[in-house]
Amino acid sequence: MALKATILPVTPFQQNCTLLWCDETMAGALVDAGGDVDRLLQAVEKTGVRLEKLLVTHGHLDHAGGVAEIQERLGLPVEGPHADDAFLIEGMADQALRFGFPEGRSFVPDRWLVQGDKVSLGALTLEVLHCPGHTPGHVVFFEPTARVAQVGDVLFRGSIGRTDFPRGDHATLLASIHDRLLPLGDDVTIIPGHGPLSTLGEERRTNPYLEHGA
Repeated sequence: MALKATILPVTPFQQNCTLLWCDETMAGALVDAGGDVDRLLQAVEKTGVRLEKLLVTHGHLDHAGGVAEIQERLGLPVEGPHADDAFLIEGMADQALRFGFPEGRSFVPDRWLVQGDKVSLGALTLEVLHCPGHTPGHVVFFEPTARVAQVGDVLFRGSIGRTDFPRGDHATLLASIHDRLLPLGDDVTIIPGHGPLSTLGEERRTNPYLEHGA
């Protein structure tokens, strides 16, 4: 069995919604279904993946704006983020108004996640890392066999997440990266919330926002 993934950019912010699935069972999950719901579901149908759940790294509109609609249409459970992002999810309509998006809808996750939780995906198990800073309830999903981490807006190629949003904190974000992400290992591929893939080793060595060699 192996983890498979395809990236489906959504919204004007070109957010990397990711379809993850187990190739043995074809059970899958959309991570951060931020919008463009019809296009996402058509893409899933073409792969033959059976959607099992929706996973959410954090409560910003471009990452979670389509969750309520898919949850309603398909009856799928939602897992994540950490409950500290509840205020963002509850304020989804306000976020949509502020950024000029179509109507945003809030939702209630079936399972709030905390550090050390496990998320099943077919025959696979994803590890949950609570990585606050960009938002207080941001989580990362790590699959240890494939060595892949879905990092949302914590870390990007050559950059890190913004911390000027409500309850963001720069020092907390850097601590999350150094204490919880980098120890996973240099070989881990990261799928960020925006932009191209990278590895933790590449970011540890070259990212100007991190202390090189830390």
